[in-house]
Amino acid sequence: MTTELETGLPSVRQIQNLIRDGNEVELKLVTGDLLAGKISWQDNHCISLTDQYDQPTIVWRQAIVYLKPRL
Repeated sequence: MTTELETGLPSVRQIQNLIRDGNEVELKLVTGDLLAGKISWQDNHCISLTDQYDQPTIVWRQAIVYLKPRL
């Protein structure tokens, strides 16, 4: 059974806009860690964040407390 990304959801659209615009974001994790970088892609379970050193990190959505654009 294939599950597609629900592009009608506001959260999915907002993340897609952040990817398209190349905006940096902050991700706070349930562990208290704070990650910063640009989102490369998203799927139903994960978000890929690329940091300032071009190091990609895959983060499970369930581990995210919040995601916000960096100003």
